[in-house]
Amino acid sequence: MPVVLGVDSSVHSTRVELRDADTGRVVSEGVAAHPPPAGLRREQDPQAWWQALLDARRQTGSPIVAAVAVAAQQHGLVALDEDHRIVRPALVGDDVESALDAKWLVEQLDGPRAWVDRCGTVPNAALTVSKLSWLHRSEPDHFARTARVLLPHDWLTARIVGRFVTDRGDASGTGYWSPKENRYLPEVLALVDSERDWGRSFPKVLDPAEPAGEREGSIAAPGTGASMAAALGLGLRPGDVAVMIGDTGMVCAVSNRATKDDSGAVAGFADATGRFLPQVHVRNTVEVTDAVARLLNVDRAGLDQLALASEPGAGGVVLVPYFDGARTPDEAEATGALTGLRSDVTPEQVARAAVEGVVCSLLEGVDAIAAQGVPVDGRFVLFGAAARSHAYQQVLADLAQRPVEVPRGEHVVLGACVQAAAVLQSRPPQDVAAAWELGGGRVVEPEPDIDVDGIRARYTARRG
Repeated sequence: MPVVLGVDSSVHSTRVELRDADTGRVVSEGVAAHPPPAGLRREQDPQAWWQALLDARRQTGSPIVAAVAVAAQQHGLVALDEDHRIVRPALVGDDVESALDAKWLVEQLDGPRAWVDRCGTVPNAALTVSKLSWLHRSEPDHFARTARVLLPHDWLTARIVGRFVTDRGDASGTGYWSPKENRYLPEVLALVDSERDWGRSFPKVLDPAEPAGEREGSIAAPGTGASMAAALGLGLRPGDVAVMIGDTGMVCAVSNRATKDDSGAVAGFADATGRFLPQVHVRNTVEVTDAVARLLNVDRAGLDQLALASEPGAGGVVLVPYFDGARTPDEAEATGALTGLRSDVTPEQVARAAVEGVVCSLLEGVDAIAAQGVPVDGRFVLFGAAARSHAYQQVLADLAQRPVEVPRGEHVVLGACVQAAAVLQSRPPQDVAAAWELGGGRVVEPEPDIDVDGIRARYTARRG
């Protein structure tokens, strides 16, 4: 029985799973925490990721591993010098200090449409190209020392096999690689520094099932970004929609063609199978309902109970969930708002409004993807840290007016296992996902006779 190792390296922890390469059955698993990002600019020491990977792997015992794949947080920036030493702590994806650089980059390339034409995505503070521009502007000494620019999964894969490689999915989130043309974009990199020879700075982009190298007899896969791995772990097919509610929010759908959204709302990313994975990201999800729970003096379970006890529409109370700025729309200084209050307002209505506000912001993402001509009539899947919330499950089903599937398991690490098995077996990752019969889980049906149009219209009017 060949065993594969999947790795999920997030901002907060590293989770690993060993699975039977033929059936997908879990053999063992482990998890180790990371130190939280330090400082105002959200940065981490990559060595902490590596140590957590080793710690988590030790928890799984000593089965022989035939193949390994790393999935990790997207968009970060790991800068290495000529001797492959870390130049400075890695900037993580949700650091927003490069927001001004993102706006500057958009202007330098004649606006959003020019960016979408080249790389499918309009720069924001999350994309690596914005962080690279920030490094050049704010820390010129560190920039001058930087010989290689990697993403978190690239760096971890390099630690395993000693090669600098990546995959289409994670490369498409940099802002300087084209998922449509499968190439790096020197004209974009010249905006950051026109004097530098960028030829050796970036990892080679491998095909979905192309081996990255070997370590102690184990084959390594290219690895990928967290959302691309989650799509594999969920068994997403064209037409399916996945909604993630966790530290941030994300909506994605598998597409057979590249998307081009001039507004920048839909990021035209690639997936880990050779197809495309258009995504919409929002910044405020679980932290919004956690903040409202704190104000109401209840825990998460208590907020769930309150929200489910309220009538749909929360009696006209509307919460706009831009508590920590907004990523879609791209408004870093935006704040939240609670409107529609009357003297008879109840805790139940406020709790329901908080959940509905988050869900409305995510459903706007589904609408934006559909507006790009991407089919969204397949499965409707909810995953992430809040997927177990009965309030989120029911409100999403109610406001989408379609059944919501809530699969079991940890889908990023599962997707990494799928990719490892694909490389081991020299077959497409989507075929492995089908053979493992991924997908399925609890299905939540929408309640009938809900004024969805009215609820969403009130939300749209209040958010401005």
